[in-house]
Amino acid sequence: MDIDAIEKKIVTARTKLILDKPFLGALVLRLPLQQASPEWCPTTGTDARKFYYNPDYIEALRPHEMQFVLAHEALHCALSHFARREHRIKHRWDLACDYAINPILLADGLIPPPNVMVLKQYQGMSAEAIYPLIADNDQSTTMDQHLYDKEDDPKEGGQDQKDNPLDPTPENKPLPKKNKAEANGKKDTDPKDQNGSGKQEFDASAGGSIAPPPPLDQAEAEALSIQWQQRMAGAAQQAEQAGKLSGMMKRLVEILLQPRLPWRALLSRYMSSMARDDYSYLRPSTRRGNPAIFPSLKSNEVNVLVGLDVSGSVSDKELNDCLSEINAIKGQMRARVTLIACDAEIITGFPLIFEPWEEASLPEEMKGGGTTDFRPVFDWAKQQDKLPDILVYFTDTHGYFPNYAPSYEVIWLVKGKGQVPWGQRVQLN
Repeated sequence: MDIDAIEKKIVTARTKLILDKPFLGALVLRLPLQQASPEWCPTTGTDARKFYYNPDYIEALRPHEMQFVLAHEALHCALSHFARREHRIKHRWDLACDYAINPILLADGLIPPPNVMVLKQYQGMSAEAIYPLIADNDQSTTMDQHLYDKEDDPKEGGQDQKDNPLDPTPENKPLPKKNKAEANGKKDTDPKDQNGSGKQEFDASAGGSIAPPPPLDQAEAEALSIQWQQRMAGAAQQAEQAGKLSGMMKRLVEILLQPRLPWRALLSRYMSSMARDDYSYLRPSTRRGNPAIFPSLKSNEVNVLVGLDVSGSVSDKELNDCLSEINAIKGQMRARVTLIACDAEIITGFPLIFEPWEEASLPEEMKGGGTTDFRPVFDWAKQQDKLPDILVYFTDTHGYFPNYAPSYEVIWLVKGKGQVPWGQRVQLN
């Protein structure tokens, strides 16, 4: 195989992207090309540092398909998929990432290779939103190799691939091929040092025995995520100046670069911590014939109080966005939500109470716009028979606080730079 011709084919497709779609082309240009072994890279892949390719696969691609493949790998990096997996199972997360990326590239006019995974119902959704919709036993394969992440550890709830009956057993497992150094009787060395420069190099004549790149550790992933965000911002600016940044890509960049992380994750963590599952040792009925007392798991309903600052400093859209997030978290736990809108006093028509099976929503019209006083919401909670487990208050913090913190957890979702005297402050935007 003519490797020079393969590399020329990739470079030509990359140049075409730079000319026609400078945003994607600029991102692709940030990934150096690296020939990979077909043993672990049947198609293409990335570790957020390089673009790895199997020459046989590249040779079979048409020019426009080559552009799609390049842009696909670049978007994995630009969207920081390598830093967003968290606790999720690797295979399902890989599928979710591909389902999120492919519709974006199709909408931008790129033509994919055959059998690329695309489902209309996932269009416009993030990988995090797609992930829970994928079946546990979905054995679909991604178009590429996501080399930035380690395989699941069975001890941590991942899929145990050691027990797969299709895997070769120790008795029939083929021996690994020797690399060139071993064939010449030389001592095997670290792939990173094979050319003496610390740069990893793949030898096509070695039968593809060199191992894939190591997965990213947490520090590397965080550093690369910041780096790719900067690259994406620069690429978007250049493409917009050239008049070749599509509206869809512009919206994507704006969403990704908005500095509003991590309030959703923090809110989910605090609310989920309230959903206590505890053991009950109440004596069961003796009619069952067994006098022994065994602990039984008992789930408690979580009582969530949500305060809304409607003094005019927080927009209706922001309030609805935050309420949507409450509903999303509420769907994962048994939460009873009490909603109170307040400016200087509690607004007429509130509180509104929503049971665990009901979706919390705001009325179409809501009076407000006065000064901000947080005390009426806390006074109302104090007068109830049962205190809330947690109070979540959406505000800009410019108002009158109670003198003392209550005995229950309080989370302030804050718009702007205002500070709070107590409780957990979470930056909203």
